[in-house]
Amino acid sequence: MMQAFPSTALELSLQFGKELESLDHKRILTRYFVSKSLSACLEHLTCQASFTVRVVGQTEGLALNQTYRARAYATNVLTFSYASAPSVLADLVLCAPVILQEASDLNIPLKDHYRHLLIHGALHALGHDHEEDPKAAKIMEDLEVELLSRFKVPNPYAP
Repeated sequence: MMQAFPSTALELSLQFGKELESLDHKRILTRYFVSKSLSACLEHLTCQASFTVRVVGQTEGLALNQTYRARAYATNVLTFSYASAPSVLADLVLCAPVILQEASDLNIPLKDHYRHLLIHGALHALGHDHEEDPKAAKIMEDLEVELLSRFKVPNPYAP
């Protein structure tokens, strides 16, 4: 039985881009699944949180990454954080084709990969970073692994 998480003051908007044709993504990414993933990251906070999670196709993912990160490729998750505690406000953009390909390449369940990227993106929204400081990257990675273990998701960083 999965561990119950404390209820969090979480407001969630879940959106799917026009490009998505696969029902697998919508079947996996239910409001319940997404809210449980995000709530796990928020359980130690005593603040309000508002997330918009948008699942997009390759074209929209590429356009967003080019516009906001100056990178000419679609990436698995983009986090746009607008406010932090005491009131977290963020958008997470998940690029379904990239995530599907990564899950296939890594030979892991698509559901587990989505869970990981939701947690990863939420931790970015909460101020964690892995790009500049190796120490901060290790802290973020360890937190991801611990949160994923609660959902019985194996360590995505294990060799």
